[in-house]
Amino acid sequence: MPIDLDLLLQAYANGIFPMSDARDDPDTFWIEPEFRAVMPLDGFRLSKSLAKTIRQDRFVVTSDTAFAQVIGTCAEPQADRQDTWINPDIKEAFCRLHSLGQAHSVECWSEGRLVGGLYGLALGRAFFGESMFSRATDASKVALAWLVARLKIGGFELLDCQFMTDHLESVGAIEMTQGAYLKLLEAALAKSVQSASGVASSGALAPRSDGNWGALDGAFGSSVAVSDDFSSTGVSSPGKFILQALTQTS
Repeated sequence: MPIDLDLLLQAYANGIFPMSDARDDPDTFWIEPEFRAVMPLDGFRLSKSLAKTIRQDRFVVTSDTAFAQVIGTCAEPQADRQDTWINPDIKEAFCRLHSLGQAHSVECWSEGRLVGGLYGLALGRAFFGESMFSRATDASKVALAWLVARLKIGGFELLDCQFMTDHLESVGAIEMTQGAYLKLLEAALAKSVQSASGVASSGALAPRSDGNWGALDGAFGSSVAVSDDFSSTGVSSPGKFILQALTQTS
């Protein structure tokens, strides 16, 4: 049964998200974990090797150019997990949210192949990271670094990572109680939650104070992944711009 998008958005606004037991399981259930993983936007941890990979622009990084492919790949078995929680109803709901401009993806490409990426939901000044994948060394970490930079430049305040993993902990994610997380979430939403139609439950347009997902693209042109003109930013490549954004504190 298709997931109601207004119900889905309200669930995220209340610290709840959908999962399934397996990618081919038709049932979807709602999760409110006792502990939550969060990536502080000023706390992303850059190893020397990751910084070098980003600086050298080893991957072409794009946003929202292959959303369905990213979520489809995230739903596939991975080397460290033989099954995933993304069933067809969840995938379909997020593809609809993407078409409405509320769900987004970051993609890493190498020689024209999609080798890494992530996707999630933007709501107010919060971004809910859902899943990521990697088919090349550091591809998912590069995607996450670009996501953090994008969120910082766009005025976001919260990057929710749901559950802590060794991968997330290695790049700076922290774990907190659900109660502490809900306080951060409330501040990041700041009464900007909309329905899928853009109309608040009262029937009037709600005041918006949303993060700007596209601010990074505006910072160095629409051809961010392949542009050779960075004179206005004072840096010589997309990767160097991203490193600059990551090392600047709010």
